[in-house]
Amino acid sequence: MTVRVVLADDQPLIRAALVMVIADMPDIEVVAEAGTGLEAVRMTRDLRPDVVVMDIRMPGMDGIEATRMITKDGGPTHVIVLTTFDDDNNVYNALRAGASGFLVKDMAVSDILGAIRVVAAGDALIAPKVTRRLIEEFTGRSRRTATVPKKEIRGITGREREALTLIGQGMSNTDISEAMGISAATVKSYVTRLLAKLNARDRAQLVIIAYENGLVAPGKEPT
Repeated sequence: MTVRVVLADDQPLIRAALVMVIADMPDIEVVAEAGTGLEAVRMTRDLRPDVVVMDIRMPGMDGIEATRMITKDGGPTHVIVLTTFDDDNNVYNALRAGASGFLVKDMAVSDILGAIRVVAAGDALIAPKVTRRLIEEFTGRSRRTATVPKKEIRGITGREREALTLIGQGMSNTDISEAMGISAATVKSYVTRLLAKLNARDRAQLVIIAYENGLVAPGKEPT
């Protein structure tokens, strides 16, 4: 199956570079290019792509608002936000808006292509270690000195809570399986139940929930 992609970036050179990278891939196709967030929303509604690669900083409607508009109706399109790690403070907000993951602009080509495939397949957690690093950085800047108390999230079991904590750490299903001493199939079952019980769009949203409820504290090892 070919993954259909819309590229949204206000810099034509960035779009051209991504098109060149994707052009040789038989399983990924760029179906449209957008220079603004509004164009990305319109193209997504018209073309229903599998993935939108979305720059955050664009004129007019930025990538965060565009992501929110694309994902709010629960359609099949997943959004990967495109960012520069050193100066973009909006990754956390983009994930809250419904993004399924993110790409850093200096990532290796193989990682970019892999991320598109992973998100298109429905697995929102891209590069777990990078996920944790970015969220800690952007949430920790404003909350580094604050103590976030753990809360009792209603409607989930103790083991589901444990799994949610490990998801918040950026662990893969394999890592969680080893940490909890359970099978990979059981981990998948926990993730599925957590998505349903917490009304989360995807795994990236579970990461946000874990942080917002104090299961994982920015800047230090979770307990």
